[in-house]
Amino acid sequence: MQEQIRRRVIEAIYAEVFPAGSRLPSSRRLSKELGVSRNTVFLAYQQLISEGHLETRERSGLYVPETAAVRRLASPALPGGAVATDGADVVSRFLEPGLASDSAYKCPPDWQKYRYPFIEGRYDRSLFPVTEWREASRLALAVSEVEDWSLDNGEVDDTALIEEIRTKLLPRRGITARPDELLITVGEQQALFLALQVLVGKKSQVAVEEPGLPELRSLLALRRANVHHQPVDDSGIIVDERLGGRDLVCVSASRQRPTGVTLSLERRHALMAMAERDDFLVLEDDFECEMNYLGDAVPALRSLENGQRVVYVASLSKVLAPGVRLGYMVAAPEIIAAARRLRDLTTRRPSPNNQRAAAFFLSLGHYDAMMRRLTQVCAERLIALRDALNHYRPLAIAVAPVEGGTSYWVRGPDGLDASEVIRAAEARGILIEPADHWFADDNGPGNMFRLGVTSLPASSIRDGIAELSRAMRDIDDRKTGRGEPTALEGKALLSRLSGATLLYKTVYGDPCTIELHADGRMSGQAGFAGEDRDVGRWWVDGGQWYRQWRNWAFGEVLGFAVAFEGDQLHWLDRKGHVVDSAVLAQANEGAGS
Repeated sequence: MQEQIRRRVIEAIYAEVFPAGSRLPSSRRLSKELGVSRNTVFLAYQQLISEGHLETRERSGLYVPETAAVRRLASPALPGGAVATDGADVVSRFLEPGLASDSAYKCPPDWQKYRYPFIEGRYDRSLFPVTEWREASRLALAVSEVEDWSLDNGEVDDTALIEEIRTKLLPRRGITARPDELLITVGEQQALFLALQVLVGKKSQVAVEEPGLPELRSLLALRRANVHHQPVDDSGIIVDERLGGRDLVCVSASRQRPTGVTLSLERRHALMAMAERDDFLVLEDDFECEMNYLGDAVPALRSLENGQRVVYVASLSKVLAPGVRLGYMVAAPEIIAAARRLRDLTTRRPSPNNQRAAAFFLSLGHYDAMMRRLTQVCAERLIALRDALNHYRPLAIAVAPVEGGTSYWVRGPDGLDASEVIRAAEARGILIEPADHWFADDNGPGNMFRLGVTSLPASSIRDGIAELSRAMRDIDDRKTGRGEPTALEGKALLSRLSGATLLYKTVYGDPCTIELHADGRMSGQAGFAGEDRDVGRWWVDGGQWYRQWRNWAFGEVLGFAVAFEGDQLHWLDRKGHVVDSAVLAQANEGAGS
């Protein structure tokens, strides 16, 4: 309460509610008006007096000092009643291309008010390690620590943080680095900026991923580089002769932005061999390198043979990024020295207070504990999203295969209008990210979008995808001219399915085999090694085919109409729309009839 009173009095002085020389209400009167104790107001006043914001006058009361007058400059009048011109008309032609407009996706500032915000990179408050970061900050503010980090040390980074990154974070990526090969930056984005400023010029030939990071394209536009857009598939950036003749190749190898796929080890070796053969450098954006929980970890490009050709940039966990903003760059000493000189010309070193707090956060084991918890939470959420997409199958969507991370890149059928889906979803309280801005010239295929899990709990994901599926089907219902297959019923359906083996793919690309035994049992195996198995039961009732797995599909009973087109089976919803398909591998004609 004392702090609030002090802040409000200061605000009133600056707003000239209490101008210089004016008298303030007594502590007795103000306490009565505010409904607080007189002692609370008295102590607040005393603090303001000691800091010179107020002064006492004998037998008169409490006043704002004359020296507290706020100088306000009035806007000069234009001669002859002239009208001021719009500043944009004057300066627009001087703006650098690439900075005059920004086509990147803007997440609504009130995203937390939506029921289902499937927005990547927006973290709900439960994930930030408040207690642990407060402890690290408290230790960094000890008198001896402040005396150390507050000195002008020639813009040298915090040695304690450098050692923590060198000895704890980099070895997990297979990287060894000397202190002169490491630079602390204001987040990962500044590391990218510094690297491109140092390495890229007007005549530089640079390859970037397509789709890829919009901010990276903007930074390259500022350098007026010649940019080549190299396509990405489910194994990461395609490494072929189109990369020949480049000066720099920019890659997000661990978790490709935005698809989330991981660059295969085979392609990593091929890229580094090509870099040596064709004499180019690689900029490795190691996005979400510590979030690999669905597959085996793959070493960083910097750790491989010819790794001296790699400029490696990363940041502390994205959970810390919005408030802490600390990243780092690993490269040859000459590149680091040049980047440090450029950094000193602009922002100088990142906050030394934050650097020391981060060093304590790492040294006390808080970072490892946070990452273990974050990995567990995000794995639970991502699997919940995968299972919900596979269960509800909103139209004919597919997702890129990922080995971890916090998002799925969703590909719809060719005729899907993702912008229409996004608008319909938002009307139902669902936020999903469009895909166009990830492509060069915002010219994406139009049937893609991205779903993230960092901003909502696992318990909400299934309901959100169910609602999204309904929105997509409502859009589909409004379209005309669809010819749906005719359903098979009764004994004919039972005869066709008894003893059948169905082959299909999950929404996330894994093969799945389902055996429908003639006695009503059902068994299934999914995965490339058949490692995911389940059993259940199936039956036909009233023209509908029903099934219930023990674990898959949330163990729920679901019924569908079934139609056949040759050897292809289609499951239909109540409106007759295809919700999933499989190939009928074999059947026992007449079994079960």
